[in-house]
Amino acid sequence: MNRDELLLVMRGNRYAIEATVTHTGAPQAAVIGIAVTDAFEIVFDTLGGSRKAQNLRVNRRVALVLGDSYNGDERTIQYEGLADEPTGAELQRLKDIYLGVFPDGRERQKWPGMTYFRVMPVWLRYSNYNVNPPEIVEFDAGDLTSA
Repeated sequence: MNRDELLLVMRGNRYAIEATVTHTGAPQAAVIGIAVTDAFEIVFDTLGGSRKAQNLRVNRRVALVLGDSYNGDERTIQYEGLADEPTGAELQRLKDIYLGVFPDGRERQKWPGMTYFRVMPVWLRYSNYNVNPPEIVEFDAGDLTSA
């Protein structure tokens, strides 16, 4: 599994389970629609008053899981990263990527309080249980930079 193959697998997933913690340390999780940039950033939209948005504004650390076994494909990606709320030209770049995956997001932009988060990778683990023995590969942020 190299970085290009990992990017293809990640982009094959439109949804992820996102986990954050509250200011008191309580866990919270949600299903989010995602887009993945060439730099392995994950972009998603949410309402600014949502629990996930409030949590990420206090603690930027987030974990995500991509993949499922509904279609017999037992590949998953565990992803840990740091989130931010981009602005200006950077926000527009990320919105363009996100809207390329979720064109219906254009309508959601009209919702009061809609915001966008970017998660930058710190660590990933790709697990492929479709093969025996399983293929498990870990990546850190440095492994994911383009050559």
